[in-house]
Amino acid sequence: MKKKICVLGLGYIGLPTSAMFANNGHEVIGVDVNEAVVNNLNAGKIIIEEPFLDALVYEVVSLGKLKAKTTPEEADVFIIAVPTPINEDKTAMMDYVEAATRSIVPFLKKNDMVILESTSPPGTVEKLMMPILEGADLNPYEDLYVAHSPERVIPGKILIELVENNRIVGGINEISSKKVKKLYESFVKGEIFLTDPTTAEMCKLMENTFRDVNIALANELALICEDLGINAWDVRTFSNKHPRVDIHMPGPGVGGHCLAVDPWFIVEKFPQTAKIIKLARETNDAMPAHVFSKSKKILGQLAGKKITILGITYKPDIDDLRESPILELIELFEEVKDIRLSLFDPFVKEFKHLEDDIKVACTDSDLIILGVNHKAFEDIDFNEIKPLVKDGHILDTRNFYDADKINALGFDYHLLGKGTV
Repeated sequence: MKKKICVLGLGYIGLPTSAMFANNGHEVIGVDVNEAVVNNLNAGKIIIEEPFLDALVYEVVSLGKLKAKTTPEEADVFIIAVPTPINEDKTAMMDYVEAATRSIVPFLKKNDMVILESTSPPGTVEKLMMPILEGADLNPYEDLYVAHSPERVIPGKILIELVENNRIVGGINEISSKKVKKLYESFVKGEIFLTDPTTAEMCKLMENTFRDVNIALANELALICEDLGINAWDVRTFSNKHPRVDIHMPGPGVGGHCLAVDPWFIVEKFPQTAKIIKLARETNDAMPAHVFSKSKKILGQLAGKKITILGITYKPDIDDLRESPILELIELFEEVKDIRLSLFDPFVKEFKHLEDDIKVACTDSDLIILGVNHKAFEDIDFNEIKPLVKDGHILDTRNFYDADKINALGFDYHLLGKGTV
C-alpha cells in the first residue's frame, strides 16, 4: 500500500530517501528548517552534489509526488533523518533528533510508523525517542510502529546503494520491524534484516568504527615507516598479498559525517571499555598535525612561505566538507605568521583562500600538498605547473602520483608514509 511519508531532514540522506520513496509511488513531504533547501526543492532544484539526484528530484517534484515544508504535517510514516554531530567534548549532540521527535508528536495517530534513520548512540530509540512519543496520548509500544533503520550509503553512489545495499530494521517489537521492512521493500532490492533498535544502532556504529580502527592502524604504519626510513605503501602492498590481510590506506586524517563521528558515540557510552576505539580516533585526528609537521620539515620554516593545497573535501570526487581533515590542516597553517595559503578544489565553489584556477593557486608556491585524490587531479600538467612555482616541493598524502615522473620534471616529491634514511 502506498503511504504518505513525512521525512524530517533534507540533507545527504533525507533528500535522496525522500526522492526514492516518491519515485516508487508514495506521497512524500520533506521537512527542513532551512528555507533555502525548502524553496529550492519546491522549484525542483537541489543544493547538494550527488550523481543523478538532481534529475530524480526534478522529476518527482514536477509530478507532484514530493513537496517540501518547514514544519511537519499529518502522515502515515515519519522518517527522522536529521544530523547527529558531535560536540567539542566529543559527545553526541542529539538536539536535532529530540526536536524532530517532539515536532511530530501533535500529528501522530494510531498505526503510524516512526523511523529513525539518523546514526545515533546506542539506546537513542528506547531512551530518548520513546518517552517523547508517549506525549502523543498513545501507547507507543502498542499504537505505533517504531524502529531504527540506519542508512548505509556513501556519497557519490547514494541512489545506487539505497536500492542495492542490505538494510537493518530494528523495531521496538516484531510487528514494528515487519511493518517497516515492508515499507522499505517498495524500493530496496538488498536483503533486509530484522532486529531490535539498540542492536541496529550498534551495528551502524560498528560498521564505521571497524573502518576507522583499520585506517588508524594504517596511519600508525605510515608514522613508523617514516621513522624507519622505508615506504609504508610498499609494506601495505606486500602485506596484502597474504590471503587474510587487508591493510587500509593511510592518509591525512579521516573525515565525513560517519567515520570521524560515529566511534565517539560508543566511546561516550563506554569510556572505560572502548579503549581501542578511542585510541584509533585520536590517531586519525592527529594526522593533520603530522602533515603540518612534515610540511615544516620539508621547507625548514613556514613563515613567509606560500602553501598550495589541492583538494579540501573529506573524500574524492564529492563536494562534502563535513569533518574534512584538510580543514584542520588549513587552520594549522593559518596560525603561522606571514604564511600565504592557496586552495584549489574543483568540487568546492566557495571557501576562504580558494582559487578557481589551479595555475593561479600554484603560482609562487613553495609547497604543493595533495590533500584529496580527486580524479580530476590525474590530468594536472605538471610541465605547465613547474615554471609557476617558487620551490618545486610536492607532498603527496594519498600516494596518488608517480614519484619518478614528478621528480624527473624537476620537482622535489615527498610521500606521506615514506621516510628517508
